[in-house]
Amino acid sequence: MSIVLEAQGIRKQFPGVLANDDVNFDLKKGEIHVLLGENGAGKSTLMNVLYGLYKPDGGEIRVNGQAISMSSPRDAIEHGIGMVHQHFMLIPVFTVAENIMLGMESVRGLALDEKVVADRVRELSRELGMELDPNAYVHDLSVGVQQRVEIVKALYRKAEILILDEPTAVLTPQEVEDLFTIMHDLTNRGVSIVFITHKLKEVLEVADRITVMRGGKVVGSTTPAEISEADLANLMVGREVSLTVDKAAAQPKETVLEVSNLRVLDNLGTVAVDDVSLTVQAGEILGIAGVQGNGQTELVRALTGLARTSGGSIRLDGQEVANASPRRITELGSAHIPEDRQKDGLVLAFPVMDNLVLNTYYLPPYSQGLVVNWDRALENADQRIEQFDIRTSGPMAHVSTLSGGNQQKVIVARELSRPIKLLIASQPTRGLDVGSIEYIHGQIIKRRDEGVAVLLVSTELDEVLQLSDRIAVMYRGKILAVVPAAEATKENIGLLMAGITEKKPA
Repeated sequence: MSIVLEAQGIRKQFPGVLANDDVNFDLKKGEIHVLLGENGAGKSTLMNVLYGLYKPDGGEIRVNGQAISMSSPRDAIEHGIGMVHQHFMLIPVFTVAENIMLGMESVRGLALDEKVVADRVRELSRELGMELDPNAYVHDLSVGVQQRVEIVKALYRKAEILILDEPTAVLTPQEVEDLFTIMHDLTNRGVSIVFITHKLKEVLEVADRITVMRGGKVVGSTTPAEISEADLANLMVGREVSLTVDKAAAQPKETVLEVSNLRVLDNLGTVAVDDVSLTVQAGEILGIAGVQGNGQTELVRALTGLARTSGGSIRLDGQEVANASPRRITELGSAHIPEDRQKDGLVLAFPVMDNLVLNTYYLPPYSQGLVVNWDRALENADQRIEQFDIRTSGPMAHVSTLSGGNQQKVIVARELSRPIKLLIASQPTRGLDVGSIEYIHGQIIKRRDEGVAVLLVSTELDEVLQLSDRIAVMYRGKILAVVPAAEATKENIGLLMAGITEKKPA
């Protein structure tokens, strides 16, 4: 296969960080080339260079053997390169067609010819088995469908090289499988794909070739046939990594969280949490399993004060907190790792230092009357950056400049670095590499063993099975069953996730 994209000696420096250090990378026609590495390894930086978002400080980019210079994404698009970002670049109040034509408007006379665009969108999506409605508003679409819009948008611009940056981070298992089908259909049509991910099983399932980065450098290249999952993890992190969770039996004590007959409506006024009752005891992890969209999000938002309830009770350490403010719930000893880190977990315009004290800045040792002790906040930031291995140029770097995984580390560091009674962890390892996952899992187990009650919500069934002491399965807003971890298997939990409460007779 011919090489369609080549990076030679790419160097990119940011203040205090050498993100790409003489990086070589190539992509062959019709292949899926996986780029793997820890958070902050330089993967996204390299791809942003190839897409024209960053100008390299050194090196050369070639497309189909021809050296090119790119100063913007428009240059990349003109050379047939499209990119689907981890955080989608869509305007929610626009339709699918409007988002796809944005910047490449089809004009008839003085008016936009949306029909031409809509017809082309239908044609492209039908060819790929995606069946997009060009007239649907983006804010009404699921995350998986929004991603398809991004892919069609790139193909509408005649992309022959597609960069997918952490495309599975927010997808359900079924949506991941659908995406892989789409990717293989695209490569069969001659499209070449760079696939950035942290998930080793995905790498081994979908890759034709694998390139591993660490510390801004390429440290190895291989294929799925040549390497095991464990060896791939070791190459990525630079040390031996445990892919399983080692924990002692739980020692549950008093009930910390008690939810009774809880009812929560979604944004459309539909019942999302339907008469849910559960308890979480000190010293145990209750895992919530379920396909995304079955009420888990609304449940967590209600428990953390981010959504109002329409019925039922929530008691935290014996106190009623249904419809209490997030600050009140936090002050009672609850910590929250949110599902959407950028919307609910961080202030992107603030530095890392500020984000690490968002829920404690008004308390000692950071508060001195009406004045914040920024020296103490800076000291705290330095400690947390080192402790949680947050890859940043420094505590004053805007958190928006960090990779998604390192943004997640900021939240985890903030929430786990204060005395807590309850930890509500929703997708706590989303976007994290295996080394970081190992560390976060260890921190969650540590808090459990210290007597913290943990409510874990994750779409990663392996994560739920490994960490939980009991597993509650949500389906269409209800808790179908609570299963002791010792009795839980992928099969019986998977059936419950599909709404099957008992096997049908043969």
